[in-house]
Amino acid sequence: MTAVSQSFDGLAVLEDFGLTVNRGEFVSLVGPSGCGKSTILNLVAGFTQPAQGSVKAGGRLVTGPGPERGVCFQQAALFPWLSLIDNVTFGPRARHELDPQRRARAVRLLEEFGLGEFLRHRPAQLSGGMQQRAAIARVLVNEPDVLLMDEPFGALDAQTRLRMQRFLTEVQGEFGCTIVFITHDIDEALLMSDRVLVLSHRPARVVDEIVVDRSQPRTPDYLLTEEFRRHKARAFTALESTFSDRSL
Repeated sequence: MTAVSQSFDGLAVLEDFGLTVNRGEFVSLVGPSGCGKSTILNLVAGFTQPAQGSVKAGGRLVTGPGPERGVCFQQAALFPWLSLIDNVTFGPRARHELDPQRRARAVRLLEEFGLGEFLRHRPAQLSGGMQQRAAIARVLVNEPDVLLMDEPFGALDAQTRLRMQRFLTEVQGEFGCTIVFITHDIDEALLMSDRVLVLSHRPARVVDEIVVDRSQPRTPDYLLTEEFRRHKARAFTALESTFSDRSL
């Protein structure tokens, strides 16, 4: 993302904004509500086009959505009338690409994600964590290079959220995809990320970049270390610098 500017109804959300994420990296974006985090994700996903500047993924200009850039939202957004396996294979089926190999991959993913016995279940019959695992499987069946996640665990209880955080880092380790992750939870960002970018109030700019030089998987014990406390204090200091009457 190079020199990107974007406005909505005359309100500048991004001005000359730049962002580079390396292949296989896990980068989290944190910042005040309305600062432009979701706008950044939508631009990379190809849901919207920048007013100025350019967005590239894998060296190619982003001109619209594509299966190589998968998106997971705060809600799993599964189709309630479809079974779990039909939800996961919906994308390939819509693109007329659902061959036996792709279907077998979907079944394999659901089995790996602990959902193999629920292939014929409807979303309403599953817990919130199970639905989110299915949503991630629905994205991964397309073999994306980039996984874009907009507060995917925000609606989960603390215990399920912790399991999903561990699950996601294991998924990245297995599939090697690049992840751009939006969260308001500093602990969550530091637990999972290679880098945490703290954004200012709109128009967004990066006010700090925290590199977490700790291999995965990170257990909850990491939250008790001096390194974590230093990173968290730094993140809160950076966030405090963004406070203004506009963000209250």
